Amino acid sequence: QVYLVESGGGLVQPGGSLRLTCAAPRAITSVFNSHNMAWYRQAPGKERELVAQISTGKSTEYSDSVKGRFTISRDNARKRMYLQMSSLKPDDTAVYYCNAVGPHGASWGQGTQVTVSS
Repeated sequence: QVYLVESGGGLVQPGGSLRLTCAAPRAITSVFNSHNMAWYRQAPGKERELVAQISTGKSTEYSDSVKGRFTISRDNARKRMYLQMSSLKPDDTAVYYCNAVGPHGASWGQGTQVTVSS
C-alpha cells in the first residue's frame, strides 16, 4: 500500500477555483508510477463517489458532474496527483479523498474538506 496525503482544500465562493494535491511522500517513484490514481468525494449523508481518475499512462476519466470543470493530472517524478477545480458549485462541497490502486491493492488518504459557499 501507499501512504497518501491530501492538501489544498478550503472554503471558496461559488464560481471560484481550488487545486487539490495528493502526495505520496514515502513511496519510491517506481511504486507511485505503477498505481492508477483517482479522486473521490463524500458529501454529508451521501455515499463516496468517484470524481476523476488517471491511469499510469495518464489517460483520464471524469464523472459527468465535474466534466469540463475539473482537471486531473499527475507528476510522476514528484509523486503527486492534482485536481484543478474551477467553476465550483455548492454541490461540490465534500471531503475529497485521494485513491491509489496498484499491484498490491488500494490505498486512501485521510481526505481534505472542500466547502463552496458564499
